[in-house]
Amino acid sequence: MLAAPLCIEQNRSQLCILLVDDEPDIRDLLGILLADLGYEVRSAENGEAACKSFRCNPPDIILTDIKMPGMDGIELLRTVKKEAPEIEVIMISGHGDMQLAIESLKLNAADFITKPIDDDILSIALDKVTEKILLRRQVREYTENLEQMVEEQSARMVELERKVAVQQVVEGLSSAMGIISGDINDEGLFNELPCFISIHSSDLKIITSNELFTNRFGNLNGESSRSIYKDFSGQGSCPVYQAIATRSGGRGNATLIAEDGSEIPAVVYTAPITCSRDKISLVLEVAMDVSEVNRLRTELVQTQKKYEHLFNQVPCYITLQDRDLRIVEANERFRNDFGFDRGTHCHQAYKNREEECEDCPVRKTFDDGGFHQNETVVTTKNGEQYNILVWTAPVFNDAGEVEHVLEVSTNITMVRDLQDQLTSMGMMLGSMSHGIKGLLGALDGGIYRVDAGLKKQDMERIDKGWKVVKHRIGHMKKMVLDTLYYAKTRDLDYRPIKLGDFAAYLAETIAPKAAEHDIRLIRDFSHSDQIFHADPDALAPALINFLENGVDACLYDRSKTEHAVTFCVYVSDSEVHFKISDNGTGMDRETRENMFSLFFSSKGANGTGIGLFISNQIIERHKGTIEVESTVGTGTSFHIRLPSS
Repeated sequence: MLAAPLCIEQNRSQLCILLVDDEPDIRDLLGILLADLGYEVRSAENGEAACKSFRCNPPDIILTDIKMPGMDGIELLRTVKKEAPEIEVIMISGHGDMQLAIESLKLNAADFITKPIDDDILSIALDKVTEKILLRRQVREYTENLEQMVEEQSARMVELERKVAVQQVVEGLSSAMGIISGDINDEGLFNELPCFISIHSSDLKIITSNELFTNRFGNLNGESSRSIYKDFSGQGSCPVYQAIATRSGGRGNATLIAEDGSEIPAVVYTAPITCSRDKISLVLEVAMDVSEVNRLRTELVQTQKKYEHLFNQVPCYITLQDRDLRIVEANERFRNDFGFDRGTHCHQAYKNREEECEDCPVRKTFDDGGFHQNETVVTTKNGEQYNILVWTAPVFNDAGEVEHVLEVSTNITMVRDLQDQLTSMGMMLGSMSHGIKGLLGALDGGIYRVDAGLKKQDMERIDKGWKVVKHRIGHMKKMVLDTLYYAKTRDLDYRPIKLGDFAAYLAETIAPKAAEHDIRLIRDFSHSDQIFHADPDALAPALINFLENGVDACLYDRSKTEHAVTFCVYVSDSEVHFKISDNGTGMDRETRENMFSLFFSSKGANGTGIGLFISNQIIERHKGTIEVESTVGTGTSFHIRLPSS
């Protein structure tokens, strides 16, 4: 059996697998194998028992057969993904169940394996799922740590705001001046005030001061009220003088000179105290040292920049969303890839959708205040598609209500690409075998017609049978070439190609299918003598896929009586242009954005989701580009550009 990475082996014992199969022998055999791999194993004999089991005690992984009496594997998969989407499901299928296997992958099954079960294939599938679960846990732990850091910094900011608020408290001291002047000899209370406080006479003399004032400036009783100021030591007014002159309190900034000669930035408050004859007899002066406030303000700015840098540099997308799913804040990585217009809905930014996404984790967090996760495909502002793993966490207000939701998304496109590559390699063999089996059946029918025609010398029957043979052999050749191209990367064999001959070959290949369904094939070939360089063995099947797609779009369209596919070829600006247009069904925006994804098909059971995926890869390897324009009910146009040399 193949060896798994050490980190996966060490964590297997932490994972539980629910094994579902209606055959006791298979359950016993697989249970022993899974236990030997280090997993905790539970089993269920059918889909209903499996539902009860995972609802009571959710496992990490479910390994289930597709075909079972009662609730089959597909229905079990739907139920699990609806109620507990974080549980990974691996499907077990027979060789004849490939369509069900494809359907299970579309329903977010993690993988599938075919019977008879190979130990190594099962181990590889479990290792991939285990790695995915571990990655998801790491993202969850990272998010929780980030939330803790945000809470700690918020607490520090609140504490700093409390310290700054001391300045505002001083403004209320003027209303208590009568009490303070009456208790002026109570040095215990007076000396505990956290400011430089002094009482001045109407002739600008310091009468008394608190202990903090004395410690910093010395015993200045009887000295001038100007003596502690840098700018008022010689002549001119000072805060006490201004309070007497205006008969009102004041606030101002000043620089004080301590006994050791150091300068102290301060905010100075003054409040005149009147006697019974409405004459100002005393002035209360409160000077607050703001050097600490300035230091804390600088520290706050630095801390804000530090955490803003952390917020922007973490290798994931972070957004804060309100109850209408509008983005109110986003980090720099999100802004760079998706843009940021405050108030944009998340489904608009991520998927260009006008409606809320199904199973939205943000909406679930608003509903139940819990943590939720999801995996989805999004489109950047540049048109690139990413697989992301989403984790949401609630942000509560003072009333304990969910006010916002923090969404953290990690780009796992590379991981998903590797997983898809490994999964599709195994699936390709089964898909190819299944497809060739059907083609061989049709081929037998064509051969039978030819044999019957030869025996009876019926040329019409021979001709019809031979057409079937040629058509099925061509289909089989295309399937094998697609499979080989995807399964094995090879260098392109660039050769000089005459544009007119190449275009004619493509048109002749698709013409019989179009004619069979009364679909006009319009050819518009220019620069037929132009020579360009490409790999014809790879490029021809890729372009034929686009032509067949146009014919199929016309075939499925029931809204028009006449259909046509236009095939235009020309050369411009050192590029070879292939334009394939049809007036068929057309595509919506979501279909256009996913049409080149592996196993994505808008044809249902009639499509495998492989053809356009491979065609796109071939065009990209030729350094070419593909532009798609489509309107539902009107038609579609593919514009392929390739360098001529």
